[in-house]
Amino acid sequence: MKRRFVLALSIAALGAVFLPGTQEEATAQSAVTLRIATLAPEGSSWMRVFNAWNNSLRQRTNNTVSLQFYAGGTQGDERDFIRKIRAGQMDGAAVTSTGLGQVVRPVLVLSAPGLIREYRQLDRVRRRFDRQFRGQFEREGYTLLGWGDVGKARLFSRRAINQPSDLRSVRPWAWRDDVIFSEFLRVVGANPVRLGVPEVYPALQTGMVDTVPSSALAAVSLQWHTRLSHVSQQNSGIIIGATILQKARFDSLSPDQQTALMETSEQAHQALRRAIRRDDDRAYATILRRGITEVDQTPHQAAWDDAARQTRERLAGRLYPRSMLDRVAAAVGD
Repeated sequence: MKRRFVLALSIAALGAVFLPGTQEEATAQSAVTLRIATLAPEGSSWMRVFNAWNNSLRQRTNNTVSLQFYAGGTQGDERDFIRKIRAGQMDGAAVTSTGLGQVVRPVLVLSAPGLIREYRQLDRVRRRFDRQFRGQFEREGYTLLGWGDVGKARLFSRRAINQPSDLRSVRPWAWRDDVIFSEFLRVVGANPVRLGVPEVYPALQTGMVDTVPSSALAAVSLQWHTRLSHVSQQNSGIIIGATILQKARFDSLSPDQQTALMETSEQAHQALRRAIRRDDDRAYATILRRGITEVDQTPHQAAWDDAARQTRERLAGRLYPRSMLDRVAAAVGD
């Protein structure tokens, strides 16, 4: 009797392996959710692409890998994203050059003022340096999932900024961790107001700051444009971005999952770059139609170029090797 009971229990246990739904439960238990922080607001161009990326990845992996985006700065500023990744509270982040520079300093050469002003130049430089930058992120414990953009860097202000010296008489915002614009302001003799991104809009409301560097798309997405009246016609560069993931988290995925993640990521970031470039141009045209005054800085271009050159030179050896700056400049000129 006892033997029959044990045998029946064993058969039941064996049969349970093949019961309907058991495989789905095992899959659900082994499903991986990658937590990604971003400053991009819900409903923005970035989030539309990120949500489509998640859907694509889930389909490719039969729902075993998904992406959960924490949008709109709910996880703090980009410095907080990097800290939380290192602490294991986040798995990755979609960040601008400011966040990327906290992991790999030399990548900031792509944001050196006045160096890369057109998208075709940026694409060419990133293609040539892609393997090198990816290797540097790997050595720091991160996997670079894909490159993105934020748009063309312009100056938004409450009064016309015609030449660099005009920045001395305004209250320009500098992102707390943005070394490059802070150095540019030092070169021209201006004093930055250092704040995190979530603090900028309240500071514009109170008048603590009245000038911000931003792309048109970012200024509209974050509603900064509602508090400003002028924008520079010329751009000083392209604001870069990328999505990074903790390497240990990436390595924990199966080979098939890693392949699916990287392939869907490449598709998503290609779509993202197209969307951001298109939407940034549209945002710029829209704010001009709505009354923001365009400032043509061409008469003082030589002064802007000289300040940009001095900034690049002063940062060489501190943020990026001088040899890298020279190689990027050569690639831009090709």
